[in-house]
Amino acid sequence: MKYSGKATKAAFKLIILTLIAGLVIWALLAFASVLGTILSAVAVPALIVLWVVFALFTLYFFRDPTPHVPEGAALVISPAHGKVDVIDTVNEPLFMGGECKRVSIFLSVFDVHVQNAPVTGKITFFKYSQGQFLNAMKTESAEHNENVLLGFESTNPAGSKIGVRLIAGVIARRIVPFVQLSEEVNRGGRISLIQFGSRSDVYLPLTATINVKLGDHVVGGETILGTLA
Repeated sequence: MKYSGKATKAAFKLIILTLIAGLVIWALLAFASVLGTILSAVAVPALIVLWVVFALFTLYFFRDPTPHVPEGAALVISPAHGKVDVIDTVNEPLFMGGECKRVSIFLSVFDVHVQNAPVTGKITFFKYSQGQFLNAMKTESAEHNENVLLGFESTNPAGSKIGVRLIAGVIARRIVPFVQLSEEVNRGGRISLIQFGSRSDVYLPLTATINVKLGDHVVGGETILGTLA
């Protein structure tokens, strides 16, 4: 599947960087005085244990399961893994052009952080916005935090608009889009990675039917969020 393995590469990059940092610290301790030698006897094993724990957690965090994408016409699937904590109507002028339905999904550090395309179609809007890094548990983070807004035009029904806003949080400070403007995507295909805790807002037309409720834990690429009219 397209973009498979990109999250794993990001995990190994972080692991290697921390290993290099640990070796540098160890080298500094090795050249220290007698006091440094005593401290290194305690510090080096502790650093090794911390690095191993970090490496294992990073591999777990950047896991990238292949979704079992549901079949069916006019379906909008969840782009993110996490908990549905907001279902409302909002004004989204940049892509949706006004009022639309919103399903907001909070991703904890224990959720998968690879996002998936909600529909089959074309990416016709792509906008990165700088901002703050408020706690992603707060719904206002969608308005103030660094984010990327992706606009999809569905092929079924043709021309239907679905927006996905990828939102950074207090811990998640990097959004890594895999896709670009004008790219064709398949429902369930990988579209991005958000590193360490975040939020995803999904915008649907007012005519769409919402298939989830508050408190539901959704699976990216699998759970049906709604149906387009």
